[in-house]
Amino acid sequence: MYQDFQAELSWASLHMPRTREAISSLPSLDGIRLACNMHLDLKMAPLVEGLLFRGCEVFLTTCNPTTVQDDVVKYLVDKGATAHAWRDMSNADWSDSFDKALAWQPTHLCEMGADLTTRLHEKVQTNEAVPSIVAGLEATGSGITRLNGMQPEYPIFNWDDLPVKEGLHNRHMVGLSAWQTFFQTTHLTLHEKVVVVIGYGLVGQGVAASAKAFGAQVQVAELDPARALQAKYDGWPVVDLGIAVKDADVIATATGGYGVVSAKHLDAMKEGTFILNVGHVAQEIDVPYLKEHAAHSEPMPYVNAYTLNGKTLFLLADGSMFNLTAGYGDSLNAFDVTLAVMAAGIGHIVGEGSTHQNGLYLLPEKAWKAAL
Repeated sequence: MYQDFQAELSWASLHMPRTREAISSLPSLDGIRLACNMHLDLKMAPLVEGLLFRGCEVFLTTCNPTTVQDDVVKYLVDKGATAHAWRDMSNADWSDSFDKALAWQPTHLCEMGADLTTRLHEKVQTNEAVPSIVAGLEATGSGITRLNGMQPEYPIFNWDDLPVKEGLHNRHMVGLSAWQTFFQTTHLTLHEKVVVVIGYGLVGQGVAASAKAFGAQVQVAELDPARALQAKYDGWPVVDLGIAVKDADVIATATGGYGVVSAKHLDAMKEGTFILNVGHVAQEIDVPYLKEHAAHSEPMPYVNAYTLNGKTLFLLADGSMFNLTAGYGDSLNAFDVTLAVMAAGIGHIVGEGSTHQNGLYLLPEKAWKAAL
């Protein structure tokens, strides 16, 4: 198994030339202690290994326990990283990992979801001892939303809203990889199926467009009036979710919010509805309601069947981020761009970015554009 992993890693590294170049452009990272809270799948390994090679000390936690690849963690620990993460770790262990990362006394943070910054902020509010952070990076819209509700104790650079990440990963790759994973997991296509996409941000736009390209009849549910209008201008039927769930064959959540698909929605769904989530937050669907009120089985890997009120609903990957829990996520060549920008962002927070005042900033163009 480990030999197979190393062969796969070599293949991934071969197809990530931008990442290799971005890492080689980093200064010496001696003395930098970087705590990373992120997806720990295979595609992250070339970056972390490169950081270690440049002298950086690294502590690894995960932003989503269902996306951790244990072989990746083992490999990076063997290379010198410290880690507290494993696939399907309990919520208690996951929460404990944030405390361990901060107790490790990092100098910088690299996050997807702002879990470490949120925990640090909570400790500050209760007058607990916290590490002195120089600067941080945040990669997700849900993380930026959390940060907008607090006053960071150090400069944090948002690279989720960069055109290259919005236009590539968010708009194109999430939707494409989600439906590819759907085909591989269920052995079904979207032909003759009504697909309701919840949320029409950039991720939702890509999910809708890819679903149509694969033969689906697509509808969009969006509460924000401006985004709903945009969906109409793009030619999509905009529907009321409470009504649309009754006839949907597939429902995809792409909001990054909590409780988007409620118990009421689940009760209204028809026999055989598929439900999947591609948002960063694993609580977009009321999974606890299903677990409490429905009989459960797993007819296929990552296909969780819940029999509720005499009908069976198929919840994919139990509501976790479907394309990365059950699938591979972004293609290597697309993620190469994302990872190169991430490496450039790390270069910024250990350099010029460290001199900024406390607050949330967009990662400046000069910091990342050379990585392309």
